[in-house]
Amino acid sequence: MSEPDDLLIQIEALEAKLQLARESITRRFIGQERVVDLTLATLLCGGHGLLVGLPGLGKTRLVETLSTVMGLDGKRVQFTPDLMPADILGSEVLDTNADGSRAFRFLPGPVFCQLLMADEINRASPRTQSALLQAMQERQVTVAGADRPLGLPFHVLATQNPIEQEGTYPLPEAQLDRFLFQIDVPYPTRDTEREILLTTTGIEEGSAHQVFSAPELIAAQELLRRMPVGESVVEVILDLVRAFRPEEPGVSDRVAQTVAWGPGPRAAQALMLAVRARALLHSRLAPNAEDVLDMALPVLSHRMQLSFAARARGDSLSDLIAQTAADLAQNGIAA
Repeated sequence: MSEPDDLLIQIEALEAKLQLARESITRRFIGQERVVDLTLATLLCGGHGLLVGLPGLGKTRLVETLSTVMGLDGKRVQFTPDLMPADILGSEVLDTNADGSRAFRFLPGPVFCQLLMADEINRASPRTQSALLQAMQERQVTVAGADRPLGLPFHVLATQNPIEQEGTYPLPEAQLDRFLFQIDVPYPTRDTEREILLTTTGIEEGSAHQVFSAPELIAAQELLRRMPVGESVVEVILDLVRAFRPEEPGVSDRVAQTVAWGPGPRAAQALMLAVRARALLHSRLAPNAEDVLDMALPVLSHRMQLSFAARARGDSLSDLIAQTAADLAQNGIAA
C-alpha cells in the first residue's frame, strides 16, 4: 500500500473516532457545537486553550468531560490570589529514613498530569501564572534546579471570566501567545437551554464514555501534522496574519489606525495546525481557504491588541478580525 493510501485510511479512521468523541461529549455538554469543535481541535493540535465565558456556562463541565472522553489523566487547580507556584509545580520535602539519615524527596504538583484545568487563571498573581509558562511551552518544569518532564500528552485548558476584573491579574502577552486558541463560550440558544433544563434537573444525567486513549491522541496529533496543506492555503494564512500588523506595508487604514501590535509568527504556526484540525472535524482530507478564515478569530483574538484610541472609541477586535477576513475573501484571496 502506498503512503498516500495509508494516510487516507488513517485519516478516515480518525474522523470516525472524532465523531464518536463528539457524540460522547454532547451527552454531558449539551449544544455549543462550535465550542466542542474548538476544544477538540486544541487537543488534536497538541496545544492549549483559553476558555472565556461567564459563570455557569459549563466550562468546567466541558473540561472534565474531555478528560473522560479522551482518556487523559486530568487534574484541576482553582486559581486564587494566594496560590503559590509550589502549589502547581510541587516541592521538595525533607524525609528522615529509618537509619536516621535525611534526604530530600520531590512531591509532584497537579501540573504533572495530561490535562490540567486552570480554573479562573487570571485570579492568581503573575508569579504563579509564570509557573505555567515553562510547562506550556517546554512540557517540563524546573524545581530545585532539576528539570522534570511532564506527562505526554500535556494540555492546559484554562478558564477566564470576562466580567469580574476586580482583584484579577491580566495574563501577560507572552503567556497569552502560548494558548493555541481563545475559545469564547457564549450563552446557549433557547432550544439548547431548554434541553439543558430537561436533561440536568432530573434523576439521571447523561454520562460520557472513553473514546480515545493517551497513545491514540498522540498518534492523532502526529497524523494531523502529516496532512497536506496546499500552497494557496499557506498564502492565505500569510496574507491574513500579516494583514493585522500595523507597520506592514499595504495594510488597510483601519488596521493601521486601530491595532497597537499584531500577531507574530506563532499565530501563523497555530493557523497551520488549526486548519488541518478543522478539515478533520469536517471530514475532509485537506484544509482549504475557508478553514483559514473560520479559524481566524480563535487564533488571532488574543494575539493582538487595539490601540488606546481604538478602545476609547469602543472598537471591537472581533469585528475588526471578521471584517478584515471578509475583505480578504472578497478580494479573491480566498477563492
